[in-house]
Amino acid sequence: MNDLDINQVNYLIDPANCHNPIYIKGCDTNDLINYLKMMMMIRKVEQKLAIGRRDGFIGGPVHLGVGQEAIAVGVSGSLTCDDRIFGAHRSHSHLLALNPDPYRLFAEVLGKVTGFSRGMGGSMHLWDGPSGFYGSVPIVSGTVSLAVGAAMAARLQKTNHIAVAYFGDGAMEEGVVHESLNLARIQESPVLFVVENNLFASHMHISLRQPSDMQSRFAVANHIPYKLADGNDVVAVKNAASELITHSRNGQGPGFLELITYRWYGHVDWRDDIDVGVHRSLDDVDNWRMRDPVTRLSKAMIEQGIWSAEEEKKLISMLDNQISDAWEKAMNDSYPDESATLNCVYEI
Repeated sequence: MNDLDINQVNYLIDPANCHNPIYIKGCDTNDLINYLKMMMMIRKVEQKLAIGRRDGFIGGPVHLGVGQEAIAVGVSGSLTCDDRIFGAHRSHSHLLALNPDPYRLFAEVLGKVTGFSRGMGGSMHLWDGPSGFYGSVPIVSGTVSLAVGAAMAARLQKTNHIAVAYFGDGAMEEGVVHESLNLARIQESPVLFVVENNLFASHMHISLRQPSDMQSRFAVANHIPYKLADGNDVVAVKNAASELITHSRNGQGPGFLELITYRWYGHVDWRDDIDVGVHRSLDDVDNWRMRDPVTRLSKAMIEQGIWSAEEEKKLISMLDNQISDAWEKAMNDSYPDESATLNCVYEI
């Protein structure tokens, strides 16, 4: 850890910065269009979930990552379905970036039998093994050690597959994360630790919980290569993740990626939580909305002449129709049969 890194973190956590379009010169046009489509789709899916929860159609809580879409999209750009990806309690985007199927996600969150886990998991217990998503859990840091184990298994199997653990700055305060960092380094496990540093653990600001905002200091302590990046810049995320993933695939051990971002909604459901977070004000939320990863990419593409307002209008219409159809289809699906309680939950 050095002064330049600390200065970079201080710059990135200031909501008044990084409002301009992102830098995309030299990037593949098709990649940029795919990033935009994917981020917009994830955004709209989560906004639909927010409305569904608010209106009482969803029975359990949903933890939304609106505003953080660039992270899952950027990291997933360098992953394959043979990699082993693990999420946490805010992982809709992590799954959708691997498998953009809003219908099955809606069905799962609504508790329908057609969901990814036959409606048994809901919003926080997601799984899509065929796409490489090995699971998410509501226990803070609960999947970090599992990702290290999956990476160790990939190494023993003599493959070049890697594991990815997504978690937040709050999880950095759990002992198992530090045990996992240590073990991964000692074992040279091919795992990428992705910290979505959105500055809040539930309702408490990082400044009230830690002596430094910089999470990468824990990578330094364990001699793990790390990258810091603007988590609202999908190109910066993709480039940083790609370098660390290549490092792990080449048998050089773990990597650590810290991405500074912000969730527009509060800790859970559709509320803003501006009345409970000590440092969460409406001004901060508005400033972070101006750092929207979708808008910053779209404006950059329009400035470069590779995208237009008319194309975006068509994309929005297409996504709105796709998501509306997926929601209606999931709403009309069946719930699991009562026998599933014994056959799938309890073993008799």
